Amino acid sequence: MILSCQNISKTFGSEEILKDVSFHIEERDKAALIGVNGAGKSTLLRIITGALSPDTGEVTVTHGKTMGYLAQYQDMESDETIYQEVRKAKQDILDMEQRLREMERRMDTVTGEEAASLMNRYTELMHEFELQNGYAAESEITGVLKGLGFEEKDFDRRLGSLSGGQKTRVVLGKLLLTKPDILLLDEPTNHLDLSSIEWLENFLINYPGTVLIVSHDRYFLNRIVTRVIEIENGRSMSFEGNYNEYSRKKSIVRKAQYNAWAKQQAEIRHQEAVITKLKQFNREKSIKRAESREKMLDRMEVLEKPQEVSADMRIELKPRTESGKDVLTVTGLSKAFPGLLLFQDQSFEIKRGERVAIIGDNGTGKSTILKMINGLLTPDEGKITLGSKVHIGYYDQEQQLLDPEKTIFQQISDDYPTLTETEIRNVLAAFLFTGDDVYKKISSISGGERGRVSLARLMLSEANFLILDEPTNHLDIISKEILEDALNEYTGTVLYVSHDRYFINQTATRILELTHHTLVNYIGNYDYYMEKKEELTKAYALSSSGAGAGGNVSGASGKTKAAAGTGISSSSGSGSDASAIAAGGTNNGNGTSDAASESSGSGKMDWKAQKEEQARLRKKENRIRKIEEEIEKLEARNKEIDGEFLKPETGTDLQKCQELAKEQNENNDRLQELYEEWETASDED
Repeated sequence: MILSCQNISKTFGSEEILKDVSFHIEERDKAALIGVNGAGKSTLLRIITGALSPDTGEVTVTHGKTMGYLAQYQDMESDETIYQEVRKAKQDILDMEQRLREMERRMDTVTGEEAASLMNRYTELMHEFELQNGYAAESEITGVLKGLGFEEKDFDRRLGSLSGGQKTRVVLGKLLLTKPDILLLDEPTNHLDLSSIEWLENFLINYPGTVLIVSHDRYFLNRIVTRVIEIENGRSMSFEGNYNEYSRKKSIVRKAQYNAWAKQQAEIRHQEAVITKLKQFNREKSIKRAESREKMLDRMEVLEKPQEVSADMRIELKPRTESGKDVLTVTGLSKAFPGLLLFQDQSFEIKRGERVAIIGDNGTGKSTILKMINGLLTPDEGKITLGSKVHIGYYDQEQQLLDPEKTIFQQISDDYPTLTETEIRNVLAAFLFTGDDVYKKISSISGGERGRVSLARLMLSEANFLILDEPTNHLDIISKEILEDALNEYTGTVLYVSHDRYFINQTATRILELTHHTLVNYIGNYDYYMEKKEELTKAYALSSSGAGAGGNVSGASGKTKAAAGTGISSSSGSGSDASAIAAGGTNNGNGTSDAASESSGSGKMDWKAQKEEQARLRKKENRIRKIEEEIEKLEARNKEIDGEFLKPETGTDLQKCQELAKEQNENNDRLQELYEEWETASDED
C-alpha cells in the first residue's frame, strides 16, 4: 500500500461534500477517481496533496515516496520559454552534467593525489549520471513536449503568451519528466488532441509509479486504469477493473442497493403498521410491545435512497419535420489563414440519418468546417449546399451564441418567445436548473452549466440536422451517457466534432478524419477507425496530390451501427395468431383457440404450477439472501483488513502484511464470483 485515505470528510458552509471517504491504493496501481460534477473529486485530490485539510480523517503516504499533482487550472507568470520551464524538471541531472564537464576541465591542471581523488569523484558521479539516464535527458524533454502537442517552433514561446490550456500542458510535461512515485492528475486530457491523448495513454500505461486520475474520458480510463474509485453522494466505493468493468459492476451494486433500500422501506412500513395496530389494542402488553418496536425502528440505520439515473438530465431530441435524403453536399472546399493552410479542395456528402464525427489534431480546421456550414465563416473556395427541408441546430463549444448578460431564463425566453413561463421552467428543470437557479446570469455559471443551457436550446430547436462542436466538453460521465442515448434515438442527422473517443464509439456511424489537409472517410465507429487508420495514413502520406475527398473505408461496425438505428422488428404474424399464442394455445381456424379444449384440466394444472412457482421463488430468494450475506461478510472483513494496515505495528510486520494482503486478494476474488452469481440469480425469471 502506497496511499491510504481513511474516513475523510469535508464540509463547505452547510454542504457536506465528502462523508467518511475511505480507500487505499497499492504501488504501481493505475486508479481512476470518478463522480458527477461537484462530487468532490478535485477537493479530495487537494486533501491528498495537503493543499486542503479534511474536517475529519487521515491521509497516509508511504514514507519516502514522492508525489506530483496536476491541477485543472494553472496560474503561471514567467518570462521563461516553454523549453526552459520544462527543462527545470531535469535540473538535477543537468547540474550533474555541468559538474562532470568542470571536472573534465580540471583534470588537465592537477597531478598526483589530487588527480587521483578527482578521478574517483568523477567516476562516482559519472556512474550516478548514467544510472539516471543522463545522456537521454534532453531527448526526453523534447519527446515529452512533442508528445503533448508542442512543435519545435513552439519551444521558444514565452509562458506569458500561452493560453490556459497550453500552460496546463507545460505543467503536465514537467510533472511527467520528474517521475514522482505517485502521480495525481486532475482532468489531464482536457487540453489535448487525440494524438496527444494516445501518447499520454501509452506513457501512463508504461509508467513505473502509481497513478490516480480524475477524468471524464471513459476511453482513456478503459485503456489505463485497473481500479475505479467512485464518489457518489459524498461516499466512496472501489471497483477492480477498468471503466467498462466498473460500469457493469456498478449496475449490479446499484440494483442491490435499491433492493436493500426498498426492502428496508417495506419493513419500516410494516413495523409502523404493526405499532399502530398494537396501540389500537390499548392494552398494557400491546403498548409495551409497540414501544419495543418503536425503539427498534429508532436504532435502525436508515439507508439512503440510491441515486437514480432517471433523476439526472433529460434530453429528448425530436425533429419537427423530416429532411430530404441529401442533407449536406460540400464540393471543393478550401480554407487558409495567413501562413496556415487548413485544407484544400475537399468534398463530402452527408445523407439523412447519418451520425458523422469529424476528428483530427488541434488546429487542423475541424471547427472551421462547422462554422462555414453554419455561415459563420466564409470558405476561400468551394460550395456548401443544404438539402431540402433541412433545419440546422448548432451547438457551439465556446458558447458564443449565449448572451453573458442574460439570465438563463431570459436566454431561453428570448430564443423561444412563444413558450410560457411554466414551459420554460419545465424545460430548464429537465437540464437541472430549478428554483432561483434559472435567474443566474450566463456570465456567472460554470462551463458545464453553460453546456446544459446550450443543450436545452438545441432540444427546443426541433432541428433535423444537428451540428455539434465538442458537445461533451464540461459534461460529467452520466450526462455524456444521457446525451449518447438521446443522439442514438434521434431520427434526424448529426455532424459533430469531438475528441471524446468513447462518445464517438457509441454514436458515430461514420468518421471523417482531417489529416494532412485532407479528409479521410471511415464508414464505421472509432474502434474500426483505429484498426484502419495506420494503413490509410500511410497511403495518404505517399500521395502527392493532397487533394480530393480522401479515402473511403467501410467496415462491419459501421453497418451494424446503421442497422441498429432502423428500428426494424423481427416479429411478424396476424393478430389472431398472437392472441391464440397469448392464451396458451394455437388458432385452429374456426375462431376458437385450442386452449379452450383443455379448460377441464386447467384447474389442477394451475394449482400445481402455482405451488411449483412458489417453491422456485423461495429457492431463488434463499439463494440471493445467502449470496448477499456472504458479500456483506467479506466486505466487512475487507474493511477490517484496511484498518489493520493502518496500525503502526502492522506496518513493521512484513509477514502479517503479506498474510493480510493475500486474504484480501482472495476475498476480492470470491466477491467477484459472488457479484456474478448475484447478477445471474437476480435475472432469473
